[in-house]
Amino acid sequence: MADSDNSAIRNVTPAGVVTTLAGLAGESGSADGTGSAARFNLPYSVAVDGAGNLYMADTGNYTIRKATPTGVVTTLAGLAGEAGSADGTGSEARFGRPFDLGGNGPVGVAVDSAGNVYVADTGNSTIRKVTPAGVVTTLAGLAQNTGSTDGTGSAARFSYPTGVAVDSAGNVYVADKLNNTIRKVTPAGVVTTLAGLAGNPASADGTGSAAEFSEPRGVAVDSAGNVYVADTGNSTIRKVSPTGVVTTLAGLARISGSTDWTGSDARFSYPGGVAVDSAGIVYVADTANNTIRKGYPANVPLVMVTSAPGFGFNGGQFGFSLTGPAGRSVVVEASTDLVSWLPLWTNTFTSILNFNDLQSGDYSNRFYRARLP
Repeated sequence: MADSDNSAIRNVTPAGVVTTLAGLAGESGSADGTGSAARFNLPYSVAVDGAGNLYMADTGNYTIRKATPTGVVTTLAGLAGEAGSADGTGSEARFGRPFDLGGNGPVGVAVDSAGNVYVADTGNSTIRKVTPAGVVTTLAGLAQNTGSTDGTGSAARFSYPTGVAVDSAGNVYVADKLNNTIRKVTPAGVVTTLAGLAGNPASADGTGSAAEFSEPRGVAVDSAGNVYVADTGNSTIRKVSPTGVVTTLAGLARISGSTDWTGSDARFSYPGGVAVDSAGIVYVADTANNTIRKGYPANVPLVMVTSAPGFGFNGGQFGFSLTGPAGRSVVVEASTDLVSWLPLWTNTFTSILNFNDLQSGDYSNRFYRARLP
């Protein structure tokens, strides 16, 4: 993740262990280098390719940076401190609009399977493309010309887009922040509005222009073409189907907080970024709470099976297998009276989990339960 105010790039393992991959907390700059020797200036977003390389929108430097899995940082495109809209290669390209003109640098990045990086060039209200060799072109929009027009290439208009995601077919999905819409850009630069109504910030679920968003900032897309949205102004996480049907996955519109729970009982505070993995687990940069949140699919059950070979009562012990949502932790507890429960075992689902109680022979009766904490 891009830890913007710390000007650092952080890594979080599935177990919640946080390390700093590159940059030094509180020390901004633009230096290339390895680990803590590198410097960033308000980096906003991160994308990861199949080889584990990271691409960052280094917003305050008006550049696109790259970091290897070992934290070696280089500048892929743009020139630190130099805003503009020029296409070109490497340091000849320009992103963003100077702050004194009311603009800002690139905010969103996404990377496809070929290593092309797509950029929400927020200050210029354009969508840019950067090849692995650092060649920058403008895919859609016209620099510093805002609007909400669907169209092809420079005929299309955006209004301060902040988030981008790319699917396996090369379609780019855009959180068009000030238009309060989710846009789609084909590889040929054809722009359409997938959901939302320009100039109408609200929170309604619905299809296409009947749905409403409030300054969405982050988007992600899964393998089925569903788009997940950090609907920042509403403090909710939304889902958009490939046909533009919008539902609210978590949070309650306009009600901020930090509560972990299910659906509308959960609370966020101005979430700015969202990602989704192959198991359908959604990760959220809950910006105003300074936390990273994790949401599990609601339709994956926890199942305990004792009839598999080797399970149930076997050799004086008792065992069973468990299936559940991938990436989710599970706790097995035991009790002799169904009142007091003792945690015995904790694990994380990657596939079927097998549990055996080595102490079960010491008890005349023992009850077991499994739960998702």
